[in-house]
Parts: sequence; structure tokens; C-alpha cells
Amino acid sequence: MKRLNFFNIQESLNAIILTMPILVQKFGGTSVQDAVCIKRVAKIATDAQKAGYQVVVVVSAMGDTTDNLIDLARDVTSKPDPREYDLLLSTGEQISIPLVAMAIHFLGARAISQTGLQVGIMTEDRHGKARITEIKTSKLKKYLSEENIVVVAGFQGISESTGEITTLGRGGSDTTAVALAVALGAERCDIYTDVEGVFTTDPVIVKDASRLKTISYEEMLELASLGAGVLHPRSVEIAKNYNMPMRVRSSFKPQDDGTLVKGVKEMELNNPVSGVALDESQARIAIVGVPDKPGIAAKVFESLAKKNISVDMIVQSTSKDGINEIAFTVDKETIDDATKVTKEIAKDIGATGVTAETNIAKVSIVGAGMIGRPGIAAAMFKALADSSVNIQMISTSEIKVSCVIEAKDGDKAVKAIHKVFELDKLNKEKQKI
Repeated sequence: MKRLNFFNIQESLNAIILTMPILVQKFGGTSVQDAVCIKRVAKIATDAQKAGYQVVVVVSAMGDTTDNLIDLARDVTSKPDPREYDLLLSTGEQISIPLVAMAIHFLGARAISQTGLQVGIMTEDRHGKARITEIKTSKLKKYLSEENIVVVAGFQGISESTGEITTLGRGGSDTTAVALAVALGAERCDIYTDVEGVFTTDPVIVKDASRLKTISYEEMLELASLGAGVLHPRSVEIAKNYNMPMRVRSSFKPQDDGTLVKGVKEMELNNPVSGVALDESQARIAIVGVPDKPGIAAKVFESLAKKNISVDMIVQSTSKDGINEIAFTVDKETIDDATKVTKEIAKDIGATGVTAETNIAKVSIVGAGMIGRPGIAAAMFKALADSSVNIQMISTSEIKVSCVIEAKDGDKAVKAIHKVFELDKLNKEKQKI
């Protein structure tokens, strides 16, 4: 009888494990907010492993931990040192990961927790909003080959040049998960949240909002950028660039498929509009009495860029008697700095004044099906007019139309637009518009 060689058997098992598909699962703060939720996460992860996947789990800090850490820092100082601030905020995820690993151990599976530093998530040398430059996957692959579920801290990495702990900005755990999925060649990245997928609009505003079965990267990126809080824009951008399928699903209903985010070419675009987004984080600045001369706009926005102030919508009025008005929107958090810089610019270019307004909102429609279909913007504008909502600014692209309106009209505008495009019927029948 031929004796079995243990090492040959082990090599064969390792080869089988290495060819198993990889699934990356990300769980947000509400999904790991207490022991009951953490046990649920462990069950979801081990079920995926039993289904034949090698599993990487990315977790956020528990519940409101990050917000509490921010409040603590602000109680100590109004201007925390960026290095120390990142070091502080990174501790939230470092509490979550061993707890999830322990819960997986309790279910009889193997698991190992890893911080961003330990797992090899390299970033640029920037605190607060660092970008990932490289993920060293050798340790990850080794742990996976040993049948571990690898539990990774989201939101954090290590500077490639200085070796310091960095954070990726709010929503950075989504970015961590998608980047890991791309680096490992995963089959898919599942983003687990406290909602059941991506909806046509905020269900809190419109109770009969429809859950989308599928949505394109392009549409999801626009919605995420326009205020839909389900996914972070950077994570969608990475998924789009590398064609990594994402599935948004609820950790409280893991049996539900949620919403699949994929390439627009893979979709049937029966509907011109996929969703309505409301962004209440914007403020509007206007420079009045601007001389109509070449190079003025360049000077204005170059000065803002030098101060790291991002501008969203821009409208320049038609010249009248050699005078223009330039209006633009910025994030409310930067309104004070933006106003100060703009007043300096206005004085320099000979403008007559600057106004700033925070009582605004931006309502937008998004849909890859808009391309080549006339009348979509007109239908939106009519819905707003019929609801007595005044439009202050308009911005368009191939798959988006945005309007700045008064903040008090935000919910009313969303409801009117959602109704005119019959988005409550999105998955029940084809739209008529």
C-alpha cells in the first residue's frame, strides 16, 4: 500500500485554498456597535467562508466611537496636532478588529486581526485625508492560505516615507475595503451598512423610495458625491477604475442581496433617472461687481485652490456694462476661510463686494439613462416650479442635473422630483418619461 506524503497533501490543500475566490466584506460603525452586532458580523463572515470564499473583513470603529474621540480632542485643544490626531482616531478601529476576531474564534473558525500598519496599507505622507499608494499583500495571502478570516482595521494606513500612522478621512473604511479587494483580485466587495441597499432617494424624506437592484459606478459616484451617504465617493472611484463589483447590503438582513454596483455597459438603461440626492452641506459665495476682463476667473479660483478650498458649482453672469457676477458653492465647513480669501481677491481685482449664504441646499437627479434623452432637465425644472421652489444656480453633466435652492425647500424639492420621475415604481415598471 502506497504511503501518503503529508507534505504533498498539504501542498495540494494550499493550492486549492489559493484558487478559492476572495470576498472582501466591510462593516460600518452601526454594524459593530455592540456585542450582539459583532456576533452577527462574525456569523456573516464565517458563512461566507463555508460557502467557499477566502474572506477579508474590514471594520469601522464601534458606533459613535470616532465622533467621541473627535469631541475629546476638541475638549483638549481647538487645533490638535495632525500627527497626534490621526494616532488618536486610528484607535477606534483597533478596538473593533480584535473583538470581531474573537467572535469568529468563538464560532470555531480561524481569524487574525490586523491594523493598517500590520497589514501593509501604505499611504502618502499626509494626515487626515491620506491616499493609499500601495497594499503589500504577502501577509494577507499567507494568512488566507492558512484558512484565516483576516479582520482589517479600516480608515487607516502607514506613511510610506515616514512610517507614521495616517488616516484616510471620513468614510475611509469603504476605501480600505475596495482597495484591498482590488489588490487581492477579489471576486467582489460587499459593503454592509444599516440600510438594505441604494435607494432612489433618502427613505426618511420619501417613504416610498425604491431600492435599486443595480446601479452603475458612474451613477453611484455622482450620488455619493452629491450627498448620498451610503458609499464614500473615493471607494466608488476606485471600484470604477478597476471594474471591481460592489454590493451594498444590510448587516441586519444578510440574506438580502441589496444593490449591486457595476459598470454601465453591463446594465440595461431603461430609466432616465436612477436617483435624487439632497446635499445640505453647501454654502454659496458671490463676488459682485467683477470687472469683465480676461483672467479674472482664473485668479479667483487659483487663489482658493492655494488655500485647499474646493469649489463645486460655478456660475458667471453675462456682462452688463463691463461688470460680471461670479457665484460658486463650497463646503459649509470651509465657508469662513473661503469668504476671507474671496474678500481679499475681490479687493485685488476691483470688485465691489462679496456675499456669503449658508441657508442653501443642492438637489440633484442622476441617471446614466439621461444620455441622449431630451426633456429630462425640463421635467425637473417644471416639478420644482410647480412646487414653488426657486432655482438659484444650475449645473449639468451627461448623467446629472443639479440645482441650488433655499434650504427650507430641500425635502419638498426631493419629493416633487421623485414623484415626477415615478421613482417609486422604478423596479415595478418602465418609466414613461
